[in-house]
Amino acid sequence: MEDLLPSLSLSPPFPTTPPPQSPTPDRPYSRRSPPAAMDSDDELLGASDSEIVAVGDYYYISSDTESSGEEESDCGPDDYEPYEVTDEIASMREKYKQRYVILTEKDIHERQEEGIKRVSSVFSIPRESACILLRQYKWNISKLSDEWFADEERVRKSVGLPANEVLLPDSQTLTCGICFEGYSTNALSSASCVHFYCHECWEGYISASINDGPGCLALRCPEPSCSAMVLEETINRLAKDEDKVKYKQLLLRSYIEDSKKIKWCPAPDCTCAVEFLGDGNYDVSCMCRFSFCWNCTEETHRPVSCETVSKWILKNSAESENVNWIIANSKPCPKCKKPIEKNHGCMHMTCRPPCNYQFCWLCLGPWSEHGSTTGGNNACNRYESAKEQGLFDEAEAKREQAKNSIMRYTHYYERWVSNQKSRQKAQADLQKFDTKNLAELSDVLGTPESQLKFIPEAWSQIVECRRVLQWTYAYGYYLEDKVKSEFFVYLQGEAESGLERLHKCAEKDIHAVLPNANNLSPTLKDFIEFRVKLVDLTRVTRTFFENLVRALEEGLEDVRGTDQSTSKKRSKNNTGASCKKPSARSKSGRNKVARTSR
Repeated sequence: MEDLLPSLSLSPPFPTTPPPQSPTPDRPYSRRSPPAAMDSDDELLGASDSEIVAVGDYYYISSDTESSGEEESDCGPDDYEPYEVTDEIASMREKYKQRYVILTEKDIHERQEEGIKRVSSVFSIPRESACILLRQYKWNISKLSDEWFADEERVRKSVGLPANEVLLPDSQTLTCGICFEGYSTNALSSASCVHFYCHECWEGYISASINDGPGCLALRCPEPSCSAMVLEETINRLAKDEDKVKYKQLLLRSYIEDSKKIKWCPAPDCTCAVEFLGDGNYDVSCMCRFSFCWNCTEETHRPVSCETVSKWILKNSAESENVNWIIANSKPCPKCKKPIEKNHGCMHMTCRPPCNYQFCWLCLGPWSEHGSTTGGNNACNRYESAKEQGLFDEAEAKREQAKNSIMRYTHYYERWVSNQKSRQKAQADLQKFDTKNLAELSDVLGTPESQLKFIPEAWSQIVECRRVLQWTYAYGYYLEDKVKSEFFVYLQGEAESGLERLHKCAEKDIHAVLPNANNLSPTLKDFIEFRVKLVDLTRVTRTFFENLVRALEEGLEDVRGTDQSTSKKRSKNNTGASCKKPSARSKSGRNKVARTSR
């Protein structure tokens, strides 16, 4: 059975960047043990076994599926021996540079502690003081070092870091500066300054500051004229347990929120952060399997720019379309100016109380001046006469323009939402197949699940293509060049047709090889035919969307611009030559004729 069903290695969904000179991984790495990282089938989804390179403590998943020029070894897993981190492996690490790194809370805490220990050692200051300095300098060790060694006293003064420890007076009792009660010296504390407060007042002061938010990380002495900073040691000693937990969480988050290269994953309940290492492609995937744009933190929207996404989302949530609808479908009352919609009946309109103004819907004149001589209740001779004179041209043109704007927006928005829902359903179907149907099919055919990976790979391709297709409608809405728009419609239509065929095969045709209610077990022949069909459709669909993404990212530059097309058209008309449709030249050198939209 295994000989008849060889393992199929498919490349992952179309690459997020054009193939570079050196392989650039498409997915992140995380510091985890190799067995835990590789046992899960979901971790390997979208990457074949030949694309995974183990290097030290990290796993790099390369998006470059081209052969390295070396023949594959026939050795089994037992033929390999543990390796050491040699210079060759170190160079391989450099070769397979990552675009981004996923950081867990543990990773963030380790980075924080490493920076604090480094500053504490180099500056010869306590840990709490080093933490205060790094927070004030947004965890920028380089900037802190430059200013510290240039003028240590100025840095201490600006941060509120005392140079010398303040000793308690010799008196047996002191007065708390907040509650003005007398306390013994062991019941009072200060922020390394001369202002002492009882522990109960300190607890309330710290608790109120922590509950107010991140401002507690720069908490200073309660005395308004004092700039002494409250150290973490003081908070750990005097604050309540729940406040200590909140403070540590805010301190952890400050490391990410103060950084320009690290951002939190926007997925709900996800505690991971993503460090971007620099690349033109901002698409990242977190450990929680949520994909988003690192630049704008919206969901992944390639090939559409962040600016277009921002305008589209704002338009979907703004009141602009409501205003357009009001202009297109209503008229203002001539007296109170409130908008009125007419959905049936005659032309005699009565505004709602307290206005109660009666007027003609067509000419907006008072109804008292209308009657049988003006056309009755269903017509208005005054309006027709004024319309012939052009008195209503501006208002009618504005209303017609608003209607066209609404119709155009509705066209793109409905298809954007439709593909979004289809993508969400495809994700659910993929998860269902991974958790249930894959095991059933493996049992029926007696085939290892590893040889059935082409099915979830097809679903992954569907999910990714639905996402791209969804955002192409936002791209098309803001595309104003008519010639480019025609070629865009052609590319979009070809890609969408291929996707629909693939989606139908994965969703409907798969039932022929799954156990059914009639207890009819699928045959090996049926399975092989289905596999060949699904693999071919996956490959073709990937190619269609690669072409679509590449064309949109290049701004449809292969298409002749409107001005150039118009000038050539006029030139040919002058010479008596016939005009042709706008065309684009593919990479193979053949012309593609753009399909015109109807």
